[in-house]
Amino acid sequence: MVTLLFCFVFGAVAEQPQRSAPGYGALPFQPPSPGSYALPAVGQAADGEVLDTANRPLRLHDLMGDKLVLLSFIYAACSDVNGCPLATQVLHKISRQLQKQPELADKLRLLTLSFNPAQDTPEMMRHYGEGFKTPGFDWQFLTTRDERALQPILDGYQQNVQKIYDERGQFTGTFSHLLRVYLIDKQKNVRNIYNVDFLHADTVLNDVKTLLAGTEAQSALAQVDASRLYQAGDNKQDYRAADYRTQSLALAQRRGKSANLLEFARKPPLGLPVLPVPKDNPLTPAKIALGRKLFYDRRLSLNNTFSCAICHIPEQGFANNEMATAVGVEGRSVRRNAPSLYNVGYAELLFHDGRENSLEQQAWGPLLAHNEMANPSIGRVVDKLKTTADYRGLFEKAFNNKGPGMETIGQALASYQRTLNSADSAFDRWYFAKQADALADSAKRGFELFAGKAACSVCHTIGRSSALFTDQKRHNTGVGYAEAMQTVDGKRRVQVAPGVFLDVDSENLHGLDTVKANDLGYYETSQNPLDRWRYKTPSLRNVALTAPYMHNGSFATLDDVVGFYNRGGTPNENLSPLIKPLGLSEAEQADLVEFLKALTGANVGALVADGFAAPVGEAGGEP
Repeated sequence: MVTLLFCFVFGAVAEQPQRSAPGYGALPFQPPSPGSYALPAVGQAADGEVLDTANRPLRLHDLMGDKLVLLSFIYAACSDVNGCPLATQVLHKISRQLQKQPELADKLRLLTLSFNPAQDTPEMMRHYGEGFKTPGFDWQFLTTRDERALQPILDGYQQNVQKIYDERGQFTGTFSHLLRVYLIDKQKNVRNIYNVDFLHADTVLNDVKTLLAGTEAQSALAQVDASRLYQAGDNKQDYRAADYRTQSLALAQRRGKSANLLEFARKPPLGLPVLPVPKDNPLTPAKIALGRKLFYDRRLSLNNTFSCAICHIPEQGFANNEMATAVGVEGRSVRRNAPSLYNVGYAELLFHDGRENSLEQQAWGPLLAHNEMANPSIGRVVDKLKTTADYRGLFEKAFNNKGPGMETIGQALASYQRTLNSADSAFDRWYFAKQADALADSAKRGFELFAGKAACSVCHTIGRSSALFTDQKRHNTGVGYAEAMQTVDGKRRVQVAPGVFLDVDSENLHGLDTVKANDLGYYETSQNPLDRWRYKTPSLRNVALTAPYMHNGSFATLDDVVGFYNRGGTPNENLSPLIKPLGLSEAEQADLVEFLKALTGANVGALVADGFAAPVGEAGGEP
C-alpha cells in the first residue's frame, strides 16, 4: 500500500493574488512518463503527536509506512487563493482522477494537518473535511493538542509559520507562510517537495506512479530472486567462466522490514518446543529492540568497525558462508567457524566446545576476545554505551531504570538472540502436521535413512511433538583430531582469487602466514584427556543455509559432511563409539542431503528482512 499524506500550508496575504497558480489549470507541459525518472530521498519525514477528528491521539508516523504520503499543512480560515484553497482544488482533482483508478487509490492516503490548533479543533477539522472527502478514499484530517505539540512537527519539516497582528498587537486570525507539500515514501523518506508553482494534480500523480513502479519492481526482484538473499552478498560463483556475470546484490536491493520478534519466542514455529527463558531475564519488546540494536552496532568493538552481525550474517544463516573460520577486528584470525544463531535460545551448550551455558554470559566472550571485537575490558564497553547519545534512556526503559552494565548488556543481547527461532519447515509440516504432500519423496527416503540405517537421529534427536535435532552433548567425530594430528604433505592448497586455487610448496609460504594454533576442543576447558577434540552437537535446522560445516569449517557442502560420516569419521583413541562406517550408496547419500535441505524454516525470510531493517552503528555518528 502507498499513502499520500497531504498537509497543506498556505500563505495568507493582505491582497488577493491577481494570477492563479498553475495547479488550477491544465499542465502547461508534457510530464515525463512514470518510472522514467528517479526521486531520490531528500531527508527523513519528521514525527510528532497529532489528534484525529475523533480526538484520538496518535503519532504522525503511525499514518505512514503502509502507503505513500503527500504531506502539507493548512488552517481552515485561510483566504489566500494560492494557499489553502489551491491545495483543496488540487486534492479534489486528484480524488476525481483516482475514482477511475481504484488500484491506485488504495495505495494513497491524504492527510490534512492544521497549524492553528487553537481554532481548528478535532470537531472543527471533522466539519472542514466533510466537504472534501470522496467516498471510499483515504483522506484524514488532523490537528494537534496545542501549539507546543505542533512546533516540533513544523520544525521537522522546516515550515515557518507566523501569526499576523494588527496595529494594536491583536492576532488577526491569519498566518504568513509558504505553501509546501511533501511526498513521502513507505520508508518515511521525503521524496519530493512541491511549492505553489509546482503543485499540480498531474505532477503529483506522476510522481506517485513513479514511486509505485520502483516499489513494485523491487517486490518483483524479491520474489524472483528470494534465494539470493540467503547467500553471500558478494557472490563470485563461476568467477572463472568467460561469460561471468555478477550475482552480487547491492545494498539498495536488500530492503528491510521489521518483524514481530517477540511472537517468534512466545509462539515458536511448528516443530519447536516451548522456548526456555530465564526467570531473571523475561522477554520484553524493549529488551529485544535494545539487544537487536546492540547486535548490529559496530561501535561495540574496540575501533568501532565490528559488530556481532559481521560474523553472524542474517542472509548467511546468521553464520558466515564466505569463510571457513571467522575473522575479527583488523583481520585477526579466529580458530573456529562462526556458528549459526538460529534457535540458539534452545542451546544448553554454547561455543563449539560447549564451554558456556547461558546466552547472557556468552555474549561477553566475543566482546572481549582479542581476535574478535577486541575490547580491553568490560568497563570500556559499559562506558562507551553510557556516553553514546542514541542509547540514552534505552537501558533504563528496558531494565527498570538500570543503565548499561555487564548484566544488562548481556541480557539485552540474549533477549534478541532468543527470538531468532526458525522452523515450520517442509519436514515439520510433513512429520508433525501430517501433511502428506509437504515433503518430496527423496527427502522422505532421506528421513528413513536419518532415523534408521544412518543413525543420525541418535545425536540429532527428534521428539514426538518437536525436534531440536541435537542431543545437547559433546562428541569426538575425528574432525579435530585429523586437523591437529595427521601429517600434511609438502603442498598446501592456496586460494589466489575467487574460485582459483593453487598447490604451493609449504616451504615457500614461510613468513607469509602464521602457524595455526592447535584446537583440542573441550579439553582446553576441562583439562580431561578424554575431552580431546570433543565438540557440541549442533542443531540441523536451517543447515542448508549455514555452510561451511564443522567447528573448523573444513567441509564446504552437505555432500562433504554426509560423505565424511559415511566413511566413519576419522579414527582416533577418543572417537565416539556412535561414529562408524554407514555403508550408504551414492543414491542414499543424495537422499539424506535432500532431507537436510528440507529443514529450512518458513520464516527465514522474515528474520533476514528484520536484520536488514536494523540500525547499524557507525563510528562518529548515530545509527
